Amino acid sequence: MSETMEMATSSQQMERTAQSEGTPRILIIDDESAIRESLDTLLTLEGFTVSMAGDGTAGLELVSRNEYDLLLLDLALPGESGIDLLPRITAIQPNLPVIMITAYGTMGNVVDAIRAGAENFVQKPWDNEKLLADIRTAIARHRAEEEVVQLKRTLKQRYNFENIVGKSDPMLRLFDVVAQIAPSRSTVLLQGESGTGKELIAKAIHANSPRRDKPFVAVNTGAVPSELLESTLFGHVKGAFTSAISAKKGLFEVANGGTLFLDEIGTMGMDMQAKILRVLQDRRFMHLGGVSEIQVDVRIVAATNVNLQEAVREGKFREDLFYRLNVICLELPPLRARREDIPLLASHFLRFYAEENGTEPRSLSPEALRILMDYEWPGNVRELENAMERGVVLSTSSTITPNLLPPQLTGSTYSSSLLDHKPDASLFDLMEEIERRIISDRLERCHSNQTEAAEYFKIPLSTLNQKIKRLNIEVKKRGRD
Repeated sequence: MSETMEMATSSQQMERTAQSEGTPRILIIDDESAIRESLDTLLTLEGFTVSMAGDGTAGLELVSRNEYDLLLLDLALPGESGIDLLPRITAIQPNLPVIMITAYGTMGNVVDAIRAGAENFVQKPWDNEKLLADIRTAIARHRAEEEVVQLKRTLKQRYNFENIVGKSDPMLRLFDVVAQIAPSRSTVLLQGESGTGKELIAKAIHANSPRRDKPFVAVNTGAVPSELLESTLFGHVKGAFTSAISAKKGLFEVANGGTLFLDEIGTMGMDMQAKILRVLQDRRFMHLGGVSEIQVDVRIVAATNVNLQEAVREGKFREDLFYRLNVICLELPPLRARREDIPLLASHFLRFYAEENGTEPRSLSPEALRILMDYEWPGNVRELENAMERGVVLSTSSTITPNLLPPQLTGSTYSSSLLDHKPDASLFDLMEEIERRIISDRLERCHSNQTEAAEYFKIPLSTLNQKIKRLNIEVKKRGRD
């Protein structure tokens, strides 16, 4: 019997006898028996299930029959090289992580291997501990990505939800309620802290409703100046105000037949609240400066990160509008209440931003993941997303380590770095710089939403604006919620 056939037969026996449920499965394709046996011993002792092949033909046969968590592939195989073989393997198992092994670790070989789809490159003779660390990292990332893909597929099939990741009990209960209420025409109020994904839930409600083929229109009412909000929502006629050189439709008209998402509705002024109430009651409105009524069929989904009942008691929000909005109220859980979703969300964002930046996939080191799990996440999912984007952009390897996480996650302080860089600064200068950094950090975490930042600091918006001007803080243009 040939060595190739012996290896394939040995692999089949190992598949039947060595594999246990949940044990990572590794395939080794290498023509040197001593290398195979050495790797087999090392990996088996570490608890992996190992299959082996002595050439590309036998390896392809195994890949076509079995699912693996990792492939160790020799570069210099007889006949077809490992780099030539790799595209044929990934055509069968597209997401299979591959570590290329070779005795000839030239830069050209490394570049060719990475371009062919390998995520790591190990030179013979290797360091066992480093190899095992690379293998565990690659397998952990692979399994996390597969779990995210499977979860999103399940959510898509069951709920038609896009870009929502979560398997925790609070999120599963929320998904069930969303699926139940989506087909109705009822107004929905979404409550939750900033960054919990209220717009994503609003889109899920729309996508699962009979209005799915009509427009979904979102407006952040807190970001639109009060003097422009009426025109934005209801439109205006030509000449309604100085700069109204032509008539313009409002968002209620644009969303006719579909869904209008009113974000940060708790920041809306009392006059505008009265106009919104009338539309909810009569489904009619007039253009700014107009004289004729326009009828619309729009479902309202509103969102707020402030307590509207408390705002009603304080006279800042109309009670009648609150009850009109509060037909169905959904409370979105903060990230700290759904910690089991953190690894899934982190993996999802790492994959997304790696693809967006054209880099190889990234994964979290165990220490970095532990930091994410222990952090309180005042900025919720949006803060986690920003942290993962930062990690992808700043990383030079496939692993996100704690030093690549934002300072607020790792407990770094402002003062130590200031003292190092400004040893001659006065106490006033240091305090001013700390204030500048804190405000800049908060504005970045809330996507330059100054109203939200002022609420976080518990100061009037006018006070925050004065501080921004005094400290010469650059406010970036608002992005997506």
